[in-house]
Parts: sequence; structure tokens; C-alpha cells
Amino acid sequence: MKLSIVKELLKAELLTEGELVDTEIVAGGAADLMKDILAKSAGNALLITGVVSQEVLETAISAKVGAILFVRGKKLPIDLLERAHDANMQVLRTKHSMFVASGLLYVNGLKGLDGTW
Repeated sequence: MKLSIVKELLKAELLTEGELVDTEIVAGGAADLMKDILAKSAGNALLITGVVSQEVLETAISAKVGAILFVRGKKLPIDLLERAHDANMQVLRTKHSMFVASGLLYVNGLKGLDGTW
């Protein structure tokens, strides 16, 4: 699923500078524990989370996640967004809960990651 479709389905907002790079997202996973992200990840996966921290961003970069989607309209600090931009990590935000965002993506064809995610 193209990241532009994710953005459209969830009425999400792109928070990183520049235009949306239309990355092909291969699967999605929702997690708030960083060890869960590292335990099962896939290149170009979408990380759906409600935790706003530098640790989330650094874990996503290490796991080669394709993009991060923050749920529940979370506010992100500018330094986190600057680091994401420097790392070419696209960051989106939706007002949906993690449950609703995951469900909408799943019923529209995005497969989930197997395992702990």
C-alpha cells in the first residue's frame, strides 16, 4: 500500500518537512514497547504508535521502518521532527486511535506483521 493511501485513509497529516515520498508500505504493526518493534519488523513497514519519544524514532530508524504514524493527534517536539527529517523518516499523525487506525488499514488491504507486533 502506498503511503499516500495510508495518509488519505486516515486523514493523516505529514509532519516531516517536504513532500510526501510515496513509499510502498509492505505491512503495518502497532506497538508502544520498543522491544516489540525490534523483535519483529520489516523494511518499509508502517509503525503505528501512541508513544512520542526520541527512542521511538531511533528504534524505527534502526529497524528500517518505512514510516511512523502517531495516533490520537499526539503533539511532537520539533527536535524529534528535525531528527526524523535528517534520517529521511516520514512521520504522520492521525486523530484516530491505534485500534481504529490499524483496523482501517487492515480492512483496506494492508497486511499486519506476524509475531509480537
